[in-house]
Parts: sequence; C-alpha cells; structure tokens
Amino acid sequence: MASGPNMMAPICLVENNNMQLSVNQRAIQILEQISQPVVVVAIVGLYRTGKSYLMNRLAGQNRGFPLGSTVQSKTKGIWMWCVPHPSKPNHTLVLLDTEGLGDVEKGDPKNDSWIFALAVLLCSTFVYNSLGTINHQALEQLHYVTELTELIRTKSSPKEDGTEDSTEFVSFFPDFIWTVRDFTLELKLNDDPITEDEYLENALKLIPGKNPRIQASNLPRECIRHFFPKRKCFVFDRPTNDTKLLANIENIPENQLDPKFQKQANNFCSYIFTQARTKTLREGVMVTGNRLRTLVVTYVDTINTGAVPCLENAVTTLAQLENSVAVQKAADHYSEQMAQRVRFPTDTLQELLDVHADCEREAIRVFMEHSFKDENQEFQKTLVEIIKDKKQHFLQQNEEASVKYCQSMLDQLSKALLENISIGTFSVPGGYKLYRQAKESIEWNYSQVPRKGVKANEVLQNFLQSQASIEKSIWQADKALTDGEKAIAAERASKEAAEKEQEVLRQKLLEQEQQIEAQQRSLQENIAQLKEKMKRETENIIKEQNMMLEHKLKVQEDLLKEGFRKKSEEMDEEIRQLKHTIDMTKNNEASWFTQALDRFGSEIISIFASPVRVLDTVVRTVSSIFKKNLSF
Repeated sequence: MASGPNMMAPICLVENNNMQLSVNQRAIQILEQISQPVVVVAIVGLYRTGKSYLMNRLAGQNRGFPLGSTVQSKTKGIWMWCVPHPSKPNHTLVLLDTEGLGDVEKGDPKNDSWIFALAVLLCSTFVYNSLGTINHQALEQLHYVTELTELIRTKSSPKEDGTEDSTEFVSFFPDFIWTVRDFTLELKLNDDPITEDEYLENALKLIPGKNPRIQASNLPRECIRHFFPKRKCFVFDRPTNDTKLLANIENIPENQLDPKFQKQANNFCSYIFTQARTKTLREGVMVTGNRLRTLVVTYVDTINTGAVPCLENAVTTLAQLENSVAVQKAADHYSEQMAQRVRFPTDTLQELLDVHADCEREAIRVFMEHSFKDENQEFQKTLVEIIKDKKQHFLQQNEEASVKYCQSMLDQLSKALLENISIGTFSVPGGYKLYRQAKESIEWNYSQVPRKGVKANEVLQNFLQSQASIEKSIWQADKALTDGEKAIAAERASKEAAEKEQEVLRQKLLEQEQQIEAQQRSLQENIAQLKEKMKRETENIIKEQNMMLEHKLKVQEDLLKEGFRKKSEEMDEEIRQLKHTIDMTKNNEASWFTQALDRFGSEIISIFASPVRVLDTVVRTVSSIFKKNLSF
C-alpha cells in the first residue's frame, strides 16, 4: 500500500506454544500488503522488565502491547505493530515485542534462544532491555548472544573444515541498543563523568585472566563486540516512585511521570526515529513488508523442521519469489505503456519499434529495480522472452489494424469504379481510357489518405491484382484501340504490376532490417542495464567487505589497547583473508562482468532467433556489440 498501514493495535506475528513456533496468518497478510521499505525494531529481555512500554512509546501510544501488572509474563511469542514511520516518508516502522526471556512458566528453555535468534534475524535495530545496571549478572543473562553461532548460519554450505563463518554475522546483523531500566547509579568512571555509550563500552571490556569462569564471562562481551559494530546505550530512571502508579503505568498521564524519565524516553524514541536503519539483507537488498513476510515464514518453517535458519537459503527463497513478481511487474508495465502510447495503425513500422524500445527500456528498469540475486539472469531471460512475444502481438495488431483500415478506405474509393464495371460503363469504344482514369484517380486519392500503416502498399497491390483480369478484358474489348495500342497497354500493365510488387518487397526488406536493428537495440539495452546493475551489486559487496574489515580492525585495536595481545594476533589471519577477498573482488570484477555478459548476450540471441527465421545478422554483429558494451 502506498502510504503504509496504520494498525490500531499490535497483533501476534509468531505464536509460541512452548513446543513449536507458528506464524499468524492475519499478521502475514498485513505484511504482504506493505510494499514500502521497513525499519524493524525488535526488543528482547527478561520478562517483567518494561519492554512493552518502550515499544508503545515508539508507536506513539500509551497502550497497545500488553504491559501486565503481575509477575506473570503477558507477551507470548513475537508481537508486531506496523505504523507509518514518523520521520522517513514512504517507510513503515515495524515494532516487534518479544516474550520475556527466562519465564519460569515455559516448558522448553530452547524457545528463548529461538525467539532471541528470530529477533536478530528479522530486525534492523535490536534493543536489549534489562533492569538495574550492566554488570556481570546482566551479561550472564545475555548468554543467548553466545548461542547465535549455533542458531544462525550465513551460508548453505559450511567451510571446508565444517565450521560456520560467524565472522560474517557483522555483515547483516542489526544495530545493537542496550536499554537499562531503573538505573540508579551515577554515570561516572574513576570519578569522571561518562556518557551512556561509554558506560556500555566499559562494561563490554574483557576481564583479564584464563580462569574458565572469566572466559565464560567474557564470551557474551566478545560476541556483542564482534557481531554488532554499531552499539548504543540508554539508561532510564524509574518512571515514578509510586508503586501503585507503576503497576498501572499505561493509564498515567505524561505529566505525572518523572520529568527525567520523560526526557530519557523521548531521547530514546528520537534516536530510533532518526537513526534506526531500513532493514536490508546482504549486498544492500532492501526489505519491504512483503519481503519481511517471506523471511518470517522461511525462518519459522526452518526452525520447526529442526534445522538451523540460513541467511543464504532465506535470501534465495526470497529472490525466487520476488524475481517472479519483478518479471510480472515489468511485463505488465510494458503492456500498459504500449497500450497507452500506440495508436493503431502506426504510420510506419519504425514508429511502433521506437515506442517498443522506450517501453522495453522502462520495463527492464522496473525489473532491475525489483529483482535481486538473479542467478545466471534466468529471470531476465524470461522477461526477454515475454516482451518478445508481447511485441509480436503488438506488431500483429498493428498489421491487422492497417489491413482493416486500408481495405475500408479502398472499398470506399473503389465503390464507383466497381459499380461502373458491373453496369458495363467501360464496355464501350474508348472505355479503357475511362477505366484507366478512374483507377488512377483511386490510386491518387488512396495515396492522400494519412496513417494507412504498414500494410498500405500490400493492400493496394492486392486490390490492383484483383483488377488485372478486368483491366485486360476491358482493353481487349475496346474497339477504339488498335492492336499496337493493346500490346502497349498489356506491357504497361505488366510493368506497373512488377513495380508495385518490387515496392512491396522493398518495404518488407526495409522492415526486416528495422526488426533486426530493433533486436540489436534490445540486446544492447538488456546488456547495458544488466552491466549497470552488476556494477552496483559489486560496489555493495565491496562496501560490505570494507565495513567488515574496518570493524575487525577496530576490534583488534581495542583488544590490543586492553592488553589482550594474543587475542588481537589471533585476528590477523581473519583480517588477511578478508583483505585478500576484497582484492580478489576488485581484480576479478572486469573479467567476471565480461564472462557473465558474454554468456547472457549469447543466450538472448538464441531467444531472438526463431526456428523459422534465424537472424544471422544479429549473430554476426554481436561481437561488436560486446566490445562497445563491455568496455570499462
């Protein structure tokens, strides 16, 4: 929907019955209707820590996500609230409130891990909510982050040693925000004031020592530092010291809340509205509500089979669905634009082919905009075939319209001639001269008719051929003509017929050349737009790889500053391999483009070459097209 949804209340997205997760179809239908990009904010944390209250604030409401006023957890599974983004036009803000971690009523603690992993996979901003302070206990409660390497895979095939390359998590993990509720400490370190972010970073510093307990305590710190390059912290005072009011906080007027808490909550919301990113997949693929729907279904189905959600597989599934839709959108755009712009019959074939070229260019652009991960350009080739067939249909329509119009005009212009023939007007001495004058008058008047279309000469030739035997009988019967004049008339009629036929053949040859040129233009346009898209995709890959490298270098530098030289040196090989990968991507870019475009161009030619008429000219000129389009 163009403006995005405006749900009046949240709805359960992923239901959790302790034994199995399931997707709520009503929620899926809501996402399916959102064609806008989405900013997805998910919040997790221990139950009864006030997560839902913060999410209601983001939705601009006092109530919505159930808060609860008892020790019993109210939120089960993952609840969703979609609202228009308050500061990003044409974007939808998707809020995901998760059930509280560590609920004693749960039968299977593994559910917590899956809810945590799902929140990470689905959102672009991940909020972890806790009470009190960020201390050893708080970090221990965040042990779920250490399990992500077992619950999420980036690639469908593991590395040669069978391990998962969790170092790539940084390329698609969300931004991380730690919200600390009921914070009572002063933000100071060694008696010096510090910011909330500095407070978080100091809490994430590793503890020296090789004791197993210390190493276990360091593990969540390391995971957060390695997986989440962008981190932020917000601390909140208690909303009110009145416990009775606190139990019914959704009904408390704003002016009865602690002014400091109000300011902190407003700062949190303002940051989310201005800084939270649009949800994207690897290589810069933007996620819409409809795409988010596919991800939710794919991940939950995978979890329920006992397998581990794989980002690569999910993206492949999403690409298959989205690319099919992209082909349909592009094909529909072509049909709609052709129908709007073409007035049948066109005066010339070239006029129609020029409109076709413009509409095809736009259709390819629509496809490129909505497609991604089109392996071997299979979907683009499908679009080429569809447009080829649609173009043929328009050509046929144009020819039929031309024949119908020309035949109608000739019927009107020749009506008197045919009537005179039937009543014997020309069956008199000197009748042949009268017939010639009448016929030439028809031809001249026909030539003055505008926009007769591509079949004008052919229809006229057919008419003249239908008159050939009548004309012959008239001159043979005309007693005013000598034998020599009759011979001259026969020769002239034969010559005129030959000239008309040659004119029709010349037009057909010209139109065939125009068709070949049109197919060359189509080939060039497909290659040019594919080349442009591939360059953008490669730039996104390199940008993503550089971001990963920059983050690894920062982590390595921080480890060295904190005295963890060995851990810092252990990252050297990861960094070396990533630098090598970046160099390989850059160095192989041109040759990879050339091979891909060369293969694609050859396959497009085979689509254009029909079994009846193989366009050898296109084949002969394809090498020159490639030289022109593949130059860097």
